[in-house]
Amino acid sequence: MSNSFAEEIGWAGEREAEGGGAAVVKGAHEDEGVLLEQPDVEDIQLVKVLHALGDPTRLHLLRVYASGEQCDCSSERLGVGHLHKSTVSHHMRIMREAGLTSTRSVGRNRYVQLRRADLDTRFPGLLDALLKSLEGEEP
Repeated sequence: MSNSFAEEIGWAGEREAEGGGAAVVKGAHEDEGVLLEQPDVEDIQLVKVLHALGDPTRLHLLRVYASGEQCDCSSERLGVGHLHKSTVSHHMRIMREAGLTSTRSVGRNRYVQLRRADLDTRFPGLLDALLKSLEGEEP
């Protein structure tokens, strides 16, 4: 997303690529775009969360999303450029439907963010334990 396009759609922030990683959108307004369907906090089920994280690609995406910023869906910037676009989309859908992530649609673009506060409320310490266990592993 170019800065002029970001300004046209009213995003207050700017897009940055951090360390060659996923592009993140800083300062994006939550009320812009369409939030795709996701479970309410009280409906997030542990078995679905653990099932969603039972795949190495989704564990990798969890690490990417752990920054807390909204990430665009470029497979190259997410570090999964070797996967077909439909496969990446499938992984993102599984994570969203499990309640791990929130996806906002703005035009043809999608922005994904980890539902850290919701997950910490529902399952205190779970994300911290998962992320800590992934620290020493190869991406």
